[in-house]
Amino acid sequence: MPVPDFQSIMLPLLRHCADGQEHSKGDILPSLGKEFGLSDADMTELLPTGRQGKFDNRVGWAKSYLKQAGLLETTGRGLFRISERGRQVLREAPHRVDMKYLERFPEYQAFKSRTRERARAPVTAGEIDQTTPEEMLESGYQALRSTLAADILQLVKGVSPAFFERLVMQLLLKMGYGGTRDDAGQVVGKSGDGGIDGIINEDRLGLDVIYIQAKRWDGDVGRPEIQKFVGALAGNKASKGVFITTSGFSKEARAYAGQVNSKVVLIDGAMLADLMIDYNIGVSTRETYEIKRVDSDFFAED
Repeated sequence: MPVPDFQSIMLPLLRHCADGQEHSKGDILPSLGKEFGLSDADMTELLPTGRQGKFDNRVGWAKSYLKQAGLLETTGRGLFRISERGRQVLREAPHRVDMKYLERFPEYQAFKSRTRERARAPVTAGEIDQTTPEEMLESGYQALRSTLAADILQLVKGVSPAFFERLVMQLLLKMGYGGTRDDAGQVVGKSGDGGIDGIINEDRLGLDVIYIQAKRWDGDVGRPEIQKFVGALAGNKASKGVFITTSGFSKEARAYAGQVNSKVVLIDGAMLADLMIDYNIGVSTRETYEIKRVDSDFFAED
C-alpha cells in the first residue's frame, strides 16, 4: 500500500508510545510500517531529493506535531515518550488524531499562530490552484522553521545554567560582538554582581561593553527582574545590557525596559530560537534548494 500521510500516522504513533518507555524514531519505524502493511519497497521509498525515506520523513513530522501539542515529550537526544496529556487522549479513544484535532490544545494553537505570523496561512486544498509554487515553497519553509525553533527552545530549556550561558555567549560572538571565544569565556558568569551573568565587548576593539543576564525561566520574566538588572548596570556604570530568557517577558517588564536611560534589549525564548537558526548555533543545514529563472541577457543576440 502507499505510504500514509503524516496525519494518518499520528494516532498509531501515539499508541506505539503508550508503554510509557523512551523511544527513538528509528526503533519505532519497523512496527509502524508493519501496522500500515508497508512493503520493503514502501519502507525504502525516498523523497524526491533522494536523501531521506518518505515514511521516515512523515513519521518525523507526525512526531513533531504531537510534540507541539504536548502529547509527546522529549526525554533526550533523539528520544521521546508519551506525556500525561497523550495518555489522556488515548483514554478518550479518538477515531483519528490530526491537525484539526490538535487545535484543541493551547500549545499547538500558539505554534500554529507563530507559523502564520512568519508567512501566510498554510495552503489548503482549495487554495492550490490560486497559489504560486513560490508561495507554496515559502509556506512550507516557514512551517519547517517554526517546528525547528520549537524543538530548539525545548532543548535549550533542558540544558544546565552553565551550558546556557556559554550558548548565549557563543551566539553573541557569532552575531559580531566581542573579540574571541576565549576572551568571552573569561567573563561568562564571572561578574558575581547580582543580575549580571556575563560581559562582552560591543566590538573587537572593546570601545564599549555589554552586560548580559542569561536565565532559563519557566514563567514570564516580570518587571522586578528587569529592575534588578538595570540596577546592576547602574552599579557598574554601564549603559547597555541584554537580558536573555527561555520564556517571555511581561508587558510591565517590556514597558520598564523601554523607559529607562540604559539601553536594555530583551530577548525572549522565541527570539532566541530564531537567532540560533539565523546564526547556525545548534543547527545544521540538511537541504538547500535554489530557485532559478531564465537569464534573458544570455539569450539576447546582438
